Amino acid sequence: MREHLENIKTLAKADIQATCSEAELESVRIKYLGKKGLLTGILRGMGQLSAEERPVIGALANTVREEVDNYIEERSRLLKKMELQDKLITEKLDVTLPANKKSLGRLHPITQIENRMKEIFLGMGFEIVEGPEVESSYNNFDALNAPADHPSRDYQDTFYITPSTLLRTQTSPVQIRAMQDREPPIRIISPGRVYRCDEMDATHSPMFHQVEGLVIDKNITMGDLKGTLAHFAKSLFGKSTQTRFRPHNFPFTEPSAEVDVSCFVCGGSGCRLCKGEGWIEILGAGMVHPNVLSGCGIDPEIYSGFAFGVGIERVVMRKYNIDNMRLLFENDLRFLQQF
Repeated sequence: MREHLENIKTLAKADIQATCSEAELESVRIKYLGKKGLLTGILRGMGQLSAEERPVIGALANTVREEVDNYIEERSRLLKKMELQDKLITEKLDVTLPANKKSLGRLHPITQIENRMKEIFLGMGFEIVEGPEVESSYNNFDALNAPADHPSRDYQDTFYITPSTLLRTQTSPVQIRAMQDREPPIRIISPGRVYRCDEMDATHSPMFHQVEGLVIDKNITMGDLKGTLAHFAKSLFGKSTQTRFRPHNFPFTEPSAEVDVSCFVCGGSGCRLCKGEGWIEILGAGMVHPNVLSGCGIDPEIYSGFAFGVGIERVVMRKYNIDNMRLLFENDLRFLQQF
């Protein structure tokens, strides 16, 4: 019996040393010290021993049990220490590393240029006025001296919602609303999105942005228009910028003109951006047609005015030398982060 107890102690110690987790250690404990364990079985068989052997074997069995308990406790402490070390290695956080950077957003180049235009015209005393993007065909065409049979409507007929309602093709209807609702003097700009039935390509889009301006007062002349646009061009493109007016035709202005600015890259000597011409077209303008004034209840014999309109995408592309309008709408951060 004594040899058997010593053998159990040796086996228990070996099994305990071989454990790699608390679960394995618990299994070993049950094997030797559980209700049906090897040592428990020996203690239950003490009744079969003689009176002389019983206390000796009992004392030895308790000693073995105590030693096995100590082995288990030591192994448990070691396993917990090893587990902690593993966690420190696998879950460690290097606080010396720099934190992840939070990238800041920025304004889209179209928004940047639009905001700059607003600042310039606000500085000249203009008021910003906005209107609906879904407009009546009357405000979008007829009130602008372009009746149903006018040829200028052919290339602007766009996305109709009803036979008399459409997505506006320009922000000029905002000017019509202002002239209908206000008494002169009027000095406004109307920025916003507009829509035309254009195929998407490098220079066209079915949706783009405009800033249009309107001034109505007594004794307004073409000279006022030229001075206003010259100041606008110098503020936007640089003090050395020159403007050039070329005759054109718009149904809602008379006389009308296309307005060019001297190339802000070469200064007018000719380069790739201006295609060697030295000038870049940026907007259309003219004196408000008398028919438009009278149609809005303003007496053209007393009041006169000028109007102008500029496509924001066109200015953005020219200013930043962008050769494809689609880049402005594809939302590629690699492109947009340049501005």
